[in-house]
Amino acid sequence: MSTSPTIGFIGAGNMASAIIGGMLDSGFRAGGIWVSAPDDAHLQTIRNKFGVSVTTDNRYCAQQADVLILAVKPQIMADVCSDIAPVVQNTRPLMVSIAAGLTADTLDNWLGGGLPLVRVMPNTPSLVGMGAAGLFANNEVSDDQKQTVESIFNSIGKALWLDDENQLHAVTALSGSGPAYFFLMLEALEAAATVAGIPAETARGLAIQTMAGAAEMAARSEHDPAQLKRNVMSPGGTTEQAINTFEDGGLRPLVEKAYKAAMSRSRDMARELADSKQ
Repeated sequence: MSTSPTIGFIGAGNMASAIIGGMLDSGFRAGGIWVSAPDDAHLQTIRNKFGVSVTTDNRYCAQQADVLILAVKPQIMADVCSDIAPVVQNTRPLMVSIAAGLTADTLDNWLGGGLPLVRVMPNTPSLVGMGAAGLFANNEVSDDQKQTVESIFNSIGKALWLDDENQLHAVTALSGSGPAYFFLMLEALEAAATVAGIPAETARGLAIQTMAGAAEMAARSEHDPAQLKRNVMSPGGTTEQAINTFEDGGLRPLVEKAYKAAMSRSRDMARELADSKQ
């Protein structure tokens, strides 16, 4: 693959747009990006916003690409892959899927087999450049190709590799669903503060800034979360009382139960999706 690969996107939704924006901010060339989607009006908006090339022809987009990112819904992926299979079997691009639940083997089979393929589990904070993505590569992917994919997804946050594809279910339960867990805590804190007399807008602003600050401290610190928590607590103080209440109320086992439920549902959805295409 060339040092400046052409990147193709099949699908032009919010996640594809976020990735394109992050890539351009990180130094990727707009002239080296192609996007295909069925809605020409939407494609023209994408072209005007980013300066990339667009087409309604998935096969033509695939033919241009050294790296082809599949950014369509899992439910239509089989049809998309079947349509472009003759092209990618000829051009042999690196295939990248951001669709949940579809295994690398399933995707490779739909694409005709033998292709280098990376599965990516991104999350919604990617839309604001603060994403967390788990990556898994099949055995056909080279080290250079891994670096290319990593640079693409580091442009919208942080990308980390996994050795076992099954771990993507755990990633789904952690970073995929995780933003909603923190939104729940924000919601609960805002409600509690409002009951205590703080105006809702002020409560929300303080809660958001507190969460953002805590996340930044955790990212910068050499200490683990347990130590950071202890650093905030004073014996007999307010934080200790709150933390003890959380612990006595079973927060830890509840989080573990919720995490396992999300992971189990991810596995179930993957099986359901695979069964529906047989």
